[in-house]
Amino acid sequence: MANDQPFILAGVMGWPVAHSRSPALHTHWIREHGLKGSYVLLPVAPDLLGDAVRGLRALGFAGCNITIPHKVAAMPLVDHIDPVAQRIGAINTIVVNKDGSLSGYNHDGFGYIQSLLQAQPGWRADTGPITVLGAGGAARAVLVALIDQGATEIRLCNRSLDKAQALADELGAPIRAVPWSQRHEALRGAALLVNTTSLGMKGQDPLDLALDPLPVTALVSDIIYVPMQTPLLAQALARGNPVVNGLGMLLHQARPAFASWFGVMPEVTPSLRHAIEATL
Repeated sequence: MANDQPFILAGVMGWPVAHSRSPALHTHWIREHGLKGSYVLLPVAPDLLGDAVRGLRALGFAGCNITIPHKVAAMPLVDHIDPVAQRIGAINTIVVNKDGSLSGYNHDGFGYIQSLLQAQPGWRADTGPITVLGAGGAARAVLVALIDQGATEIRLCNRSLDKAQALADELGAPIRAVPWSQRHEALRGAALLVNTTSLGMKGQDPLDLALDPLPVTALVSDIIYVPMQTPLLAQALARGNPVVNGLGMLLHQARPAFASWFGVMPEVTPSLRHAIEATL
């Protein structure tokens, strides 16, 4: 019973962090499952990150999420790193183990795949070519997840070809780096288009991409969730493509972290979506 459980403390560590939707998200689940606990904001400046991470155990935390700009810097501060997080090269979750050691995980890729499956339950990564735009941290998580799901061809387009090529060399087949100037042609025959860049985010320039070569059956995905309908998604919807925004990735990546701290694997329900949408 929840009443027999100890009070569990978790949070999100970043700088700045006041904008995070994670407290609303995890608090919803804590209440939904009748658990004793709290999820709090942990604003930590970069020069204090080591002290903060090492202090989790002493402060009685079950763990925390790690967000910008700490996702890479926190890696050497934990005792164990999950193999998926190691391949991604960043962590977004820390778990304080029973022996006091710290384990680092990255659930962004899990969240991305689950968001696709919630939108299209029959989606498969091996049904055709995948075009991914961007080669930053979010792209790394998406690429590793797509590879693990069985993707057979990934066309990686980035404004810096060298960065895309380096990522392709590191993660290997099935990724092929494509010059940004060829991004339109890279859509031809694709079954999935993913935007991992900040283009189209509120306050940013829209993504300059002509969708004409993209099949109307292709799923168009944007990991941005502010706004929930980016210019890319609006353009895709207008021509009849199915679309997925970034809110699902945000919600689903939180599930395994919550489970590791609170012992319950929560679900992404309409009421949760509505609650988080209200904060956007």
